[in-house]
Amino acid sequence: MSGDRWTSASLPYLTPRGTGTADAWTEQARRAGRSGGQRIVHAGEAAVPHGVARMLGLTAGSTAVVRRRIIELDGEPVELTDSYWPADIAAGTALAGTAKIRGGAVTLLASLGHVGVRVVENVTARIPSPEEHRQLRLGRDEPVLQPARTTYDSADRPIQADVMAMPAGRQQLRYEIALG
Repeated sequence: MSGDRWTSASLPYLTPRGTGTADAWTEQARRAGRSGGQRIVHAGEAAVPHGVARMLGLTAGSTAVVRRRIIELDGEPVELTDSYWPADIAAGTALAGTAKIRGGAVTLLASLGHVGVRVVENVTARIPSPEEHRQLRLGRDEPVLQPARTTYDSADRPIQADVMAMPAGRQQLRYEIALG
């Protein structure tokens, strides 16, 4: 991380954390001497957009559990994240509610027997919607990066889909890939 640019790495968000620990974002920001937080603006079952249905291997018009969050760094919005889980995994769990989940969603999923072992992440750049522009407090003509991540379990079943929007000029994405 340098100046106002934040380096985002995916690996911490894919690994279950110890009991009673902070979520990955809060911990990553703390280690950088910053304050990370999130506001959950919606949680519950909803029809999934076509692209998310494809990511989760669901049919068009299917429902899933979704949590929509505004991710903040030092009190400023830096990312919008929508996380989706198949309803048979997440309905009736804390994922369907707006309360903070100690250790984060990945830790809760692991406690339910759903551990990710493979991730596919696609990143595109695009013009933000008017709502994204407002929520992220973007400058005029500032594009967003849109990482879309699908997490698969050991049976190669998609267990989570995340679609994010990040100010392109304030982000750097970092990937570490360990080959078998």
